[in-house]
Amino acid sequence: MKFSDVITAAAALIVINTVVTILLLAAFTSVPTVGWNVAPWVSIFVSSLIGGYIFALKIQEESRTKSISSIALWFSFATLFAVEALFANPLVNPYVKENLSNTFSTSGWTNYNWVVGMGMVVVFNVVFAFVLGFIGLYAGSMLRKPKKT
Repeated sequence: MKFSDVITAAAALIVINTVVTILLLAAFTSVPTVGWNVAPWVSIFVSSLIGGYIFALKIQEESRTKSISSIALWFSFATLFAVEALFANPLVNPYVKENLSNTFSTSGWTNYNWVVGMGMVVVFNVVFAFVLGFIGLYAGSMLRKPKKT
């Protein structure tokens, strides 16, 4: 796969992921805690599955794992910026802080501990975006058979 194909596939995944996330968040609105936590992960997998199917012929041109790794890497890199932009929203930080407080005993945390905790959330999101993106792209590319020559 050429570099331009990888960037195009990653950009398509970002667009597909945005649309699927919005649809899933709208569907899970009645279940706020579970829906807001599950929808992004499901949407990453579903959008990667769709992207893998769409770009299967390009992915199958060369080494499948190398092509999929490149796309998943660029997609997770874009996820890094998306998560950081989301954390820049002043309404999101209290939500994440509340989730961390419910998960861990945070009564003695300093500001440094909160920065590290937020950083862990960012790393968690990026790693899972890569892993779920890789799995979805691989499965999606397997769904479409190569053309007979």
